[in-house]
Amino acid sequence: MSRARQILCLAALALSCGPTAALVGPTSEAGAYAPHVVMALAQSGRGAGFCTGAVLAPNVVLTAAHCVAAPQATRVHFRDGSGAPVLMEVARVARHPGFRADAVAARARSIDLALLETKEPLPSSFAPVAIGEAANEIGAAFDVAGFGVAKPGVASTSGVLRRARLSLRAPLSKVLLWLDSADGAGACTGDSGAPVFANGALVGIVAFAQGQKGRGCGGLTQAVRVAPYRAWIAQTMAGWR
Repeated sequence: MSRARQILCLAALALSCGPTAALVGPTSEAGAYAPHVVMALAQSGRGAGFCTGAVLAPNVVLTAAHCVAAPQATRVHFRDGSGAPVLMEVARVARHPGFRADAVAARARSIDLALLETKEPLPSSFAPVAIGEAANEIGAAFDVAGFGVAKPGVASTSGVLRRARLSLRAPLSKVLLWLDSADGAGACTGDSGAPVFANGALVGIVAFAQGQKGRGCGGLTQAVRVAPYRAWIAQTMAGWR
């Protein structure tokens, strides 16, 4: 998977995007998932970027580890009821100890998960999502909800939560979900950290996407299964109380 790409885009776009699509390929509005999904913004030595994240508690968000930086350089972002952008400061960040930043180049397994603790609780319009078990049968259906771009390379098409229906494909894994769609839907820039849902429960977090022939998006979406890491999530959250 040396040509797979991790999927971030400029954080500034998260504050300025208009009402356009997210994810690539055929998508639909993700209203049912909106209470469970936010953006995660980070500034690092590589520049600024934004990803998507899932709400696990009033002050805890689960996203992809490659999306986050130090707490002082990370923010949780959403729009309030009037559509105005809101940035929430992050108190603590915890990357899974099995995360490897060089995983793609090294062809190594990486548990690309991170928890963010916000300094203040999210508004009551957000609700924690329950963690569930993901099916492990080829063709099983999953929903991905993210704020990423609708067209690869066109940053202005990001910023609105959309949903894509994807199916499980080979290889089967106890750690990862490999997802695709016959109609070309899939995660793209800004959808790293996006939650993968099954039967209303959180079952995965998007790690990277790859298009046909290794270019662009819409060919393959890879996510880390969440259920195997419940203990790490619970232990980390308990330590933050």
